[in-house]
Amino acid sequence: MAAHVDPADAATGTTTVIQPSRGWVRLGLKELWQYRELLYFLTWKDILIRYKQAVLGVAWAVLQPVMTMIVFTFIFSLVLGVKAPYGVPYPVFSFTGLLPWNLFAGSLSRSGTSLVGSANLITKVYFPRLVIPTSAVLGGVPDFLISFLVLIALMAWYHVVPTWNVVFLPFFVLLALVTALGVSLWLSALNVLYRDVQYVIPFLVQLWFFLSPVTYPTSKIPAGWVSVIYNLNPMTGVIGGFRWALLGQQAPSQLFWLSATMVLVVFTGGLYYFRRMERIFADVV
Repeated sequence: MAAHVDPADAATGTTTVIQPSRGWVRLGLKELWQYRELLYFLTWKDILIRYKQAVLGVAWAVLQPVMTMIVFTFIFSLVLGVKAPYGVPYPVFSFTGLLPWNLFAGSLSRSGTSLVGSANLITKVYFPRLVIPTSAVLGGVPDFLISFLVLIALMAWYHVVPTWNVVFLPFFVLLALVTALGVSLWLSALNVLYRDVQYVIPFLVQLWFFLSPVTYPTSKIPAGWVSVIYNLNPMTGVIGGFRWALLGQQAPSQLFWLSATMVLVVFTGGLYYFRRMERIFADVV
């Protein structure tokens, strides 16, 4: 790999040589912080392009979850008779589950193919490649915030008052982002080697949706080993915790920590795998 001369070293005549990493290398999070301006630029660019090239622009952040909530309310509540616990109106119940899910699913869909989409940048300029999937995940935050305002209006319409647990809401939002980033690190790195991964991602997101308590309460899950296996899904704890923070439903049990542990496992494993494969990205992409 060619030598990279840092502007700060130019005056002293020193040269910083960047060598490809090997094996299970250090995570390099300090380097990511040094390139935080690039992270901000790529995140902002992703947001601007997504809104600018859409006819309805920011309105999609409102229309998509609202229309999905209406469909879910008709099918699951009116047709199948699914009831939200504690007398919460089903539109509020479903929308509360859709918010963290859409944040996760949208971030995963964008970030999973982000490395291949940034091939020109990767092959020409050196920077920590972790910036690319991270910026794609963070690009979903504005959509989440806009949809959250819709949820507040919906709760006000149905006279649903948030509980004091709402102070824990940022923690569950962070869990959703970390889960999306962890899975994206695996998929984006694999997509560089095997382009079939980009076709697997939509199917994976769809399957994951039905395995997550978006449209039904976790109380519907049978107790015992079935519940244990179900909570191996990181999004089970995220969505359940999100509803608990806003609606006061079903305080997180001991199985929540199983979901939280899986978040850390997926993220840490994805981070190490991504850093291990990072040295070949420019050659393969």
